Amino acid sequence: MKKIFIFALGFIVATAMAAGVDQRQVLPLSEMQRNHLLGEMRMLLTGTGAILEALAQDDRAAVARHARSLGVEMPHKMEGHIDKVLPEQFMLMGMALHQDFDRIAQDAESGKDTRHMLQQLSEALGRCAACHAIYQIGTTGQQSGKQGSQNVHGKHEAHSHTR
Repeated sequence: MKKIFIFALGFIVATAMAAGVDQRQVLPLSEMQRNHLLGEMRMLLTGTGAILEALAQDDRAAVARHARSLGVEMPHKMEGHIDKVLPEQFMLMGMALHQDFDRIAQDAESGKDTRHMLQQLSEALGRCAACHAIYQIGTTGQQSGKQGSQNVHGKHEAHSHTR
């Protein structure tokens, strides 16, 4: 009886631990690539906060400015140096997010209702949540990405992504 109890307890513990295993797809990035991607995510988060603040102030010009800075022309946006490492679906989700911010900027410039832009921002954040539910970042232990990417990153080392 004691052996059955121990076996059952072990099975329950193993099942509970398996449920806690992260099943998301790992994005194998070098430290430099990881830092760049996380820096972009921080810029998106900070910019989203600025958009919310501007919406609260009913400042459509600021909404447009902040949203445009997160659009497809976002400075330091991946810049093609790790897109070969990332899955196509990840890249498509990221591009859709940047396009969402361009639409928010356009709608702010055209005087759309604040509720409309809040709904757009909610949908954009839904993309963020969906991506984070699918992917996790793993590191390869390398200090640089593919050969030659050191130069692409080098110009960003002094740039702070923690605005």
